[in-house]
Amino acid sequence: MAHHFDRYAGILFLLIGLGFVIESRRIAESAYGSNVGPDIFPMGLGIVLILLSIRLLIETKGKAKESSKGKYEYKRFIIILISSILYGLLLETVGYVITTFVFLVICFQAMEKGNWIKTSLISAGFSFGVYFLYVHVLNGSLPGFPVWI
Repeated sequence: MAHHFDRYAGILFLLIGLGFVIESRRIAESAYGSNVGPDIFPMGLGIVLILLSIRLLIETKGKAKESSKGKYEYKRFIIILISSILYGLLLETVGYVITTFVFLVICFQAMEKGNWIKTSLISAGFSFGVYFLYVHVLNGSLPGFPVWI
């Protein structure tokens, strides 16, 4: 059962990734005040999705997996789902760096509890690193820090 599901999921995600790449070509290539256009992010996501789905298809090719009933992690799923929704809602008001840092800490702790120092360092490094690269190196625009800071 899992073998067939993985194959169908791989094909579905491959088609979705192709759709992202094709439709991102219809978006304008530049944005006001930014050298990085709005077409870059969806195209990048589409390419990543295509590559991951190809990997899934290769891994499932010729392998008959045993049907095993695993324990579903509803609590972790709900925590990550709610934090993703809040991330999207608070990104503009709180800013990219703070919102991304908190989101990553919550997700990392939901996946594997403990080791707060490692989680905080990775989350901070990713948040500040992506912000610096995107805003200062690529001359893009992301919501900065909130006004009250």
